[in-house]
Amino acid sequence: MSDPGIPSSKLPLATRAPGKCILFGEHAVVHGKPEVVLAIDLHTQVALRGATEHRLNGSAEAARSNAYLVEGLRRLHPDGPPLDVTVTSRLPRAAGLGSSAAFTSALSAGLWALRGGVSRAELAASSFEVERGAQGVGSPGDTTATVGGGYLSINAGTGPAAWTVRDGDREWAVRRLPDPQWVWVVGYTGIPRNTGETVRAVGRRLDQSDGPALLDRFQSVALEGVDALREERREAVGRLLDQNQALLREVGVSHPRVEALLAAAAPGCDGGKLTGAGAGGSVVVLPKPGHELEVARRIARAGGVPYIVKPAPLGVQLVEHLGVR
Repeated sequence: MSDPGIPSSKLPLATRAPGKCILFGEHAVVHGKPEVVLAIDLHTQVALRGATEHRLNGSAEAARSNAYLVEGLRRLHPDGPPLDVTVTSRLPRAAGLGSSAAFTSALSAGLWALRGGVSRAELAASSFEVERGAQGVGSPGDTTATVGGGYLSINAGTGPAAWTVRDGDREWAVRRLPDPQWVWVVGYTGIPRNTGETVRAVGRRLDQSDGPALLDRFQSVALEGVDALREERREAVGRLLDQNQALLREVGVSHPRVEALLAAAAPGCDGGKLTGAGAGGSVVVLPKPGHELEVARRIARAGGVPYIVKPAPLGVQLVEHLGVR
């Protein structure tokens, strides 16, 4: 797929970025292990206009207090004119579906457009830096999905990488995976979670004596997942989703609401797991073909908020928007 990056533009402008699900390897990727991510067709749009002071959705105070906006402006717009930033999103916040990554990537793309444009590789690197700067910890998995679109592997597979994100002596190589044209269902538990706190808690868990062995098991599941996706082995992918969830329970990031939604969805699914940092957030499940609506209803009856989603093949884009461009 051609990857033109983000072109140069002037104010006013708008960008939009997809949300994401993590299929395999969350938390382990922070420690350099493989991860598989999927961009989903729930989007966040960011509109930028000129202003007399920085505002977020009309509020100067919100602009000063939003860590992602503050970090993005500091890194990519330090001497630029004030901006009025308006955000609209279909992604619930703090739900494990990439709301902060989508906002960060869309904002970064807009700021880069004002600077003259950017390659997708450089945008992926800078979006990760902005999100990590705001959160204090993390990996490039979420911003990789929102910048790249489609199915992507990190530190898995062979052949040329689409791009590589580096952080000191650590690096994450990103490769595109084929789309098997499956429909997924995600379910929000209604329990918000804090990514930074959860990542730090898992880090402490993995510092224990069995931590290296746990990371090796995460790696094994993720690598098998890459192969199963490439070969479109649906039942194998479902089985590996379940195995990944068992590992997430073991490191302490599942939640009773997560388990309730997974149990409710199970009769119509090939497999499922939580997605994102955990300790609440959302689940992602692979319905049996033709059972997508049934699974969504099961999740709703169990108290979750269901979304039937497909892959978003395009990552963050500069968009034409009536009244903005």
